[in-house]
Amino acid sequence: MSVIALVGGTGAPGVTSTALALLLAWPLDPGRRLILAECDPDGGAVLAGALQGRMDSRYGLRNLAVAQRKDELVEAFWRQLVDLSEDESSTRLLLPGITDPAQAAGLDPAWGSLAELFARIEDHQHDVLVDLGRRGAFGASAVLAKRADVVVMVVRNTLRGVQSAQVRVEALRKALAGPGGTGDDALALLLVESGPYSPGEVEKVLNAPVLGAMPWRPKQAEVLSDGVDGGSRFARSDLMRAARQVTGPLQQRVMLRRNRLAPRTQGPYGDEEMARAR
Repeated sequence: MSVIALVGGTGAPGVTSTALALLLAWPLDPGRRLILAECDPDGGAVLAGALQGRMDSRYGLRNLAVAQRKDELVEAFWRQLVDLSEDESSTRLLLPGITDPAQAAGLDPAWGSLAELFARIEDHQHDVLVDLGRRGAFGASAVLAKRADVVVMVVRNTLRGVQSAQVRVEALRKALAGPGGTGDDALALLLVESGPYSPGEVEKVLNAPVLGAMPWRPKQAEVLSDGVDGGSRFARSDLMRAARQVTGPLQQRVMLRRNRLAPRTQGPYGDEEMARAR
């Protein structure tokens, strides 16, 4: 695993809750760390949601806009991470998102540098989940999706969810296959099972592979979205059990794409693409 971007659409499919579940459930080899970067232009939700304001809101993505202007983004990045590890291992880290959508414009010059940093971060034994929310895969921040190893659209398997995803899936496919992208085979789906449609039916309609599914458990999801106390049983909940099961297919997807790209690039991205990010 290296960089996995998660995107959503209309209908609040649960991108941030899914990203948090994956952050907490992901199996990590000794010495490796996982970062969840909230890069949703509409604003981050973890500090006020799952963490209930207990962490200092001074930290986070907004500070990287200033650092970019000073050519200090890489150094500043590491100072903005918040430790979400359940022990003292510091293996699961959060880059909090912006607190006001108006701050997104100031980050426009930084997205490319941030994408390059994420692409090279594996050298430091770190992998990255990127929460792009509803809009982050398009516009100035789209470079984060284009350079990700895998781009996962979170979709509810309802009629509304699938229909609303169609336009975004097609737009993403074109963007990933176009200039700066690593190929439209980067696109995959993760279902939130709140409707009647099977993975096969959703794959057929959206013409993209379904890598797994998360159960529709609103009460369990509130632990991640609103900081509700889930107690010791939360780690064994249906939601977290499904998150652990999803990690395998995601890792396999990354490895398959890396194996395909390896013969014609150096690492996951070619020198030409990295030069564009700079």
